Amino acid sequence: MTDATGLVVVVAGPSGVGKGCVHRGVREVLPDSALSVSVTTRAPRPGEIDGVDYRFVDRATFQEMIDGHDLLEWAEYAGNLYGTPRTPVVAEVAQGNVVVLDIEVQGAVQIKDSLPGALLVFLVPPSFEELERRLRGRGTEDDATVRRRLAVAREEIAEQDAFDVVVVNDDLDRCVAEVVHHIEMARVSHRP
Repeated sequence: MTDATGLVVVVAGPSGVGKGCVHRGVREVLPDSALSVSVTTRAPRPGEIDGVDYRFVDRATFQEMIDGHDLLEWAEYAGNLYGTPRTPVVAEVAQGNVVVLDIEVQGAVQIKDSLPGALLVFLVPPSFEELERRLRGRGTEDDATVRRRLAVAREEIAEQDAFDVVVVNDDLDRCVAEVVHHIEMARVSHRP
């Protein structure tokens, strides 16, 4: 869709729900979309690249970003800090692009407060058992970390009513198509 209406889209959900795959799918379908690269204090997972997957920083640097109002939102999740740098998001929206944010539920609520026109999409798994299977299937975290992520996931799923749209990620292609549909509808409704 060619449209000069910029839009911030938050695609959030519990860890392991497939946010990264959905973001990639959305960007493949919408050529004028960009993924906002979040900043985090967590260590990189195998294969993650600084500046591409996340900007990896220490807690002191993250605190400087908070103090300098350089973040649109930030939250602590599973013992690590995550945030969205303000400047690149504002620049992309000003150019008429769709900016997709991969952020935690706490951060999504902050985005809606600071950017009321943002579209908030909450991804849910087809079942909690499937979510646990996906998390354990990663093989990147120990059992205690997986259990902690599952406990947080239960709390996050309870917050889904704060979002504009809830989409079940049971089939990636169908899920991406549904998210893109909601983005296109939001862009039409935001035209001047």
